[in-house]
Amino acid sequence: MQRHEVGKITTWIAGSGDGMARPREFDEGAVLDAAVQCFWSGGYEATSVKDLVDKTGITAASLYNAYGDKRELFRTALDRYVEGTIAARIRRCEELSPREAIGAFFDEILSRSLNDREHKGCMLVNSALELAPHDSEFQKIIAGVLNRLESFFLGCIEAGQATGAITRAMPAQTLARHLLGVLIGVRVLARVRPERALLKGVITPALALLGPADETI
Repeated sequence: MQRHEVGKITTWIAGSGDGMARPREFDEGAVLDAAVQCFWSGGYEATSVKDLVDKTGITAASLYNAYGDKRELFRTALDRYVEGTIAARIRRCEELSPREAIGAFFDEILSRSLNDREHKGCMLVNSALELAPHDSEFQKIIAGVLNRLESFFLGCIEAGQATGAITRAMPAQTLARHLLGVLIGVRVLARVRPERALLKGVITPALALLGPADETI
């Protein structure tokens, strides 16, 4: 997914009576954060331009001038969500030892899932379910992020197997793919049944496959 540099955006709107256009500047970061919340809550198809205008506080003309169309705004908002949540979580966890990194990653997932009062789930997973089956462009974008997650798990497992912190009883790639599947399953399940015992019951056996650890969820 391409990174979108966020800053101040200047759009041009019609002047008042003199026929001249005048610039209007808005904080793109704030607009994108509002767009993320809008798409995250309603999904891509159900979110209208009016919803986006109401949420962001800028005009439809400004949105079109800055992003072209709703699709491009959604793509940019999804990128912001990924970089601000998934990629940031990976970066935090990569500072830990391999086994601790995986445990900490799922600790955060459990916490976010249990504290998701609106049951919005994960914007990436939601988009995978809504768009990926019939939209090849977004299928590739979403698959790229899932590959990034799998690579994180794989790197941790390979490093842990090298030191003996993680079992070698199963291939690293098999374990990484299993963890990816558990992650997606938990994020979907939590939207319907955000129950600690239930979600821990899914996560704990998956972590147990990695071998003994000093701490459990």
